[in-house]
Parts: sequence; C-alpha cells; structure tokens
Amino acid sequence: MHAIMVMFDSLRRDMLPAYAKECMAELPNFKRLAAHAVTFDKCYVTSMPCMPARRELHTGRANFMHRSWGPLEPYDDSMPELLKQAGIHAHLATDHYHYIQDGGATYCGRYSTWDCYRGQESDAWIPDARPHGDELPPQVFCNARTFDQIKQMRKRTGWQNLANRGARRSDRDYTQVKTVDNGISFLQKNADCPDWFLQIEMFDPHEPFDSPDSYQKKWFDPDRPSCPDWPAYTPAAEEDDTEGIRKKYAALLEFCDHSLGRILDAMDELDLWKDTLLIVNTDHGFCLGEHAWWGKGMMPDYEELSHTPLFVWDPVAGKAGERCGELVQTIDLAPTILAYFGLPVPDDMRGISLIDVLRDGKKNLRQYAVFGYHGGAMNITDGRYVYMRAARRGGELFEYTLMPTHMNQRFRPNELAHAMLCDGFSFTKGCPVLKIPTASYSAYALQSDMLYDLSEDPGQHHPAEDPQTEERMLRAIAEEMKKNDAPAELYAYYGLQ
Repeated sequence: MHAIMVMFDSLRRDMLPAYAKECMAELPNFKRLAAHAVTFDKCYVTSMPCMPARRELHTGRANFMHRSWGPLEPYDDSMPELLKQAGIHAHLATDHYHYIQDGGATYCGRYSTWDCYRGQESDAWIPDARPHGDELPPQVFCNARTFDQIKQMRKRTGWQNLANRGARRSDRDYTQVKTVDNGISFLQKNADCPDWFLQIEMFDPHEPFDSPDSYQKKWFDPDRPSCPDWPAYTPAAEEDDTEGIRKKYAALLEFCDHSLGRILDAMDELDLWKDTLLIVNTDHGFCLGEHAWWGKGMMPDYEELSHTPLFVWDPVAGKAGERCGELVQTIDLAPTILAYFGLPVPDDMRGISLIDVLRDGKKNLRQYAVFGYHGGAMNITDGRYVYMRAARRGGELFEYTLMPTHMNQRFRPNELAHAMLCDGFSFTKGCPVLKIPTASYSAYALQSDMLYDLSEDPGQHHPAEDPQTEERMLRAIAEEMKKNDAPAELYAYYGLQ
C-alpha cells in the first residue's frame, strides 16, 4: 500500500476552481485533481500557524491550547514515525525551511528519510554581510502604517531573501521545483515497493509571492516596474496595491498548479492510482487585503485563514469527482493515514479517521471544530456558524513544553526564570512538563467576541446578533477544551468561569 501527501503552505481555498465560482488564476491541474478525488467542503485548521499545524499533522491532536510554535515533544505521537516503526518507509521532500530552525528541530528525524531544499523566504542560507541601513529591500511591501517592529523584521529578513533569490540561475533552481523533483524521483524508484508514505511539502504559495518570470509575464507589463511581492502582516489601506499583490499570488498559484500536475502525471505514468492514497492539503490561508488586513496572525481568524481546501483519493473507496460536507480538520489526517495502512490509532490522537467517511459514507463525524493561535481568540464552528471568543486575560498564559524553543531561537534565560515543573496532561504519557509564563501570541487580534452566520454572510462582513447561538457556542467551547485537556487557567483566560 502507498500514500502520498502533497502539502502546500498558505493555499487559499476560495481561489481554487473546486471552491470558487470564478478563479483569478488558471489552475487546470487543481481542476483535474478535483475530478479524481473527493473534495471536502468544510475543512478547518486547528492550530496555527506553520509549525503548530505540522505538529498536529504528526500528533492528530490540537496543540494551540498548550503551546505556541515549537518542536515535537518527547511525549508526542508522530504519524510518520509510527509508520516507520511498522516497517512502512516514510519520506519527506520539502523546501519548508522552518523544519531546520530551532522551532522545527525534531520533525524531520521522525521520517525514515528526508530532504530539505534551502532558500525560501528568510532562510539564513546565502551569506550577505553588507550593511543596508534603514533601506527596505525592493520585494517588501511596506508603508507608513506598518508597525515599527514589522518594518525592522522585514528589513532584516527581506535582504536575506534577496540574497537567496540571487543564487538562482534558472527556473530549475527554484526550491519548489527541486522539492517536486525529489518526490517524483522517490516515486520512480519505489513505485513497485510494497509499503511507503511520501510527503511532498512545498513552502509555496507562502509569501513572498515569488515565481519564475514565465508565470509572471501574463500578469505584468514588462515595460513597467514590478510591484513588490512580500506584504507585511499589517492593516490594509486604500492606497495599497492590492491588485498587484493578488496578481503576484495568482502567478505563484499557477506555478504550484504546474507542480501539482507533474505529480499527477507521475501517478498516471506509474499506475499509482490503483493502490495509492492521495491527500492534497494546506496548513492555513492568507489575507490578501480582505477585511482590511494583510497576512495572518495579526487579525481575527477569518475564513480566508481558517477554512482550508482538502482533496482525498482513496483507491479502495474509488470515489472521484464527489464532494463531502462533513466537518473535518487537520488533526484528522494522521489517523486517516494510520488507518489506511491498517495501523492502530493512538489513544492520544483526537482526530478522526476519514476512511469510514470515504468508504462507507459515515456521517456526523463531529459537531464542532475549534481552532486558533496560542493565546489568541478561541474559535469554534459547527459548519454554519463561526464564533470567535476574545481572550479576557483573566489569568496568566503559559507555554507547556519540554522543548523550550521559539521559531528560530531558544527560550531566553529571562523567559525561563519563573518556569516551574508541573505534572503534565493526559497526553504527556506520565512526563512532567515545564510551565513557562508567556505573553499572548496575538493578543491584539480580536478585541471583542464575534459571531458569523456563514449561510447568510459567507464573507464575514457583518457580525450576527444571536445570543442563543452564542451561548450554545460558549458551552461547546468549554466542552471541546475539556476533551483536549486544556490547562485550567484557560477557562478564566477566555471568561468561561
């Protein structure tokens, strides 16, 4: 048996042909995929952003209630590692450089083999020691409204990104191409081997929205200056070049579509559809000026961020070109892959296998899905309503971990000065864990509670007034927190007691 996961980063659901009435970009291979798979209409993230989403891809459980960005913990179940231990070769081909930073330190080793291609975004790869003063690099979209700390971050990381781009000599040097080359090479070498799992994970279409000239030429006049392609995570304004940035994203989407087509071609040529599970997914979306915001993390967790695309082909079910309206989440993918290979799903995984949904049409998989950032709003949906519960900050916020690292640095001594050892949780397998006081990841993202009725207001333009539904959602949040063994202080933090 075989399984392939094709994972993109920051892939917007509503810009794909399977979900949009009209598409800005031409995406024939995403159309082709939808015709050969089941399209899930109600898939939501759980933990955001990048590495929290990948942690739950391994563990099958929400982690944003206990931890922000960080490595896999010693007590975490890991789906690829469970495959490896069962004699199923698990290979990761990626250009997602966060895996090789401090905050992703324990992920790659869970696979049997892995490759990571350097140079995306601000990957500290090509050395450039020249001083740049206060000048912002040309690819960065920044303006007077931008928060000072983000200006400084984009200045530093923008020049690193520009140095990385300078290492390319042709389209073949794009890390997306190298990643897909690696995945296809794995398929060609191992198509006849009995059991394997391949994860082809692309950093694109994550910002900066950089793609080869051959993809941009249809969008931009070569005689005019090119617009920047790296929006900062800030409020949007009328004077922003929203159309230009969206065109940059569309060009990158078409680049991604071509890569997807190469993978689908390989499956055709190697006759893999008969015995290969295929999952195409993403970690979260990205605001491209909607709701007067750019990026992610800074704003409420609108549909553009949290409602994600998901396509699944199961060779046993054989369902193609169909749609599924079940409420599913990222945490469901680990148990789905384990169940597909006939392996037991660990008790600590809270996700639900989609195998019975695909094969037997199982209904009512879950009533509610919770999602968010550590310390940000507690969001919940039943598939129709989305309720965003703002933090009340009625108590302290803590990180629970035995791996105290952030995205690209270790916890500083002053952060650990008041750390304490606590008994741990139901999923820590008897391990005590560090309890570290911390500030909210996105304390400014939501200042008041908001309820949206997606059936009446799919664009989330007008919060609904419905006290009865809000009360129902509050009760559901408390129940979901209980299921996930949330820290006791979070109930006061969200005003639930």
